[in-house]
Amino acid sequence: MKILDINIMSLFTRLLSMMLLIILTNSCKGRETENIDNKKVNSSQPSIEKHKPFIYTNSKQHSTLNGIVREFVWQIYQDRKGNYWFGTNHDGILVYDNNSIIQYTSKDGIGGNAVRAITEDKIGNIWFGTSNGLTKYNGKEFTNYTIDDGLIDNEVWAIEVDNTGTIWIGTVGGVSKFDGNNFETLEVPKPNVPNAKPMLSKNRVNDILIDKNGHFWFVNDSYGITKFNGSQYEFFTTENGLTDNNVADLFEDSQGNIWIGTYYGGVSKFDGKTFTNFTKEGIIKGIETYNFCEDKTGNIWFSAENYGVYSYNGKDFTQFTMKDGLATNTIQTIYEDKKGQMWFSTWEGISLYDGKEITNVAEKEPWTK
Repeated sequence: MKILDINIMSLFTRLLSMMLLIILTNSCKGRETENIDNKKVNSSQPSIEKHKPFIYTNSKQHSTLNGIVREFVWQIYQDRKGNYWFGTNHDGILVYDNNSIIQYTSKDGIGGNAVRAITEDKIGNIWFGTSNGLTKYNGKEFTNYTIDDGLIDNEVWAIEVDNTGTIWIGTVGGVSKFDGNNFETLEVPKPNVPNAKPMLSKNRVNDILIDKNGHFWFVNDSYGITKFNGSQYEFFTTENGLTDNNVADLFEDSQGNIWIGTYYGGVSKFDGKTFTNFTKEGIIKGIETYNFCEDKTGNIWFSAENYGVYSYNGKDFTQFTMKDGLATNTIQTIYEDKKGQMWFSTWEGISLYDGKEITNVAEKEPWTK
């Protein structure tokens, strides 16, 4: 573990540009909801493909913060105590406690140094989805869970916590759930998609959404969406409403609408009956969309690759780009903190929106006061 003097200007102002393959989001997710009926799910073991962990290796270290920060931050999360957690692509976890920056890496007990998901459970444990396992932090120490403990695959892409405290984990090899003692593997059926071309693995589940009704939505790598309502499965593909089977992100807003971001079909909203695709209608620029987040006033935020950030107030869309202060027009994650500030992690730093203007994150520190 390294404890570093806080110098936010040097933390995020020099991140290099690179091609982003896959974004995980979940920045505004983690809502606790109804638990699924275990008896309704097929728990047989799906086949597991051999794969290499997805970590960018063409990275170049910077001189900032003793070189610990490289290309970008995957995830931002503020816990109930006000601490900010940053999941990085190659440098583990950074946590800001209002006084200092602390770095945790695999040497300190986290599974892998690529951290793609962060959430918090009812009792305050922080959970991390890493490139080498599911990691729990109880405030004192890290515990990492892998295939040796029953996890279906070590490469974790998504985490959700239901209202019983059960952890649902989306991995390259499929879905596991963890009750705190034991893992259970869940075989999630996929829709029939002719000529599907998975980005990493045909078994990968890169996002999980538990909606207000306790229904589960699983994003399959290039196989659309599988929904489970507790008794039966429903599939969504380009055959019945999706504009693209390569789904990047799912989000439920406060009105119960499901927002769907894809890699090649832009952004859509599903009201339970009808899909509305805003990209196809020419309202939104950019076909690669993700990072959904709803702020305290009900605005829906998301990013469009190379086109910055959009905010939707229920009637109109507002676009924010480098001209408005963003560090770049490519966004890794969007997060709203407890003060109502919007965080945008980009290829070249983190930008912060206070409702009036977008500035470099360093100019607004300390963030927790």
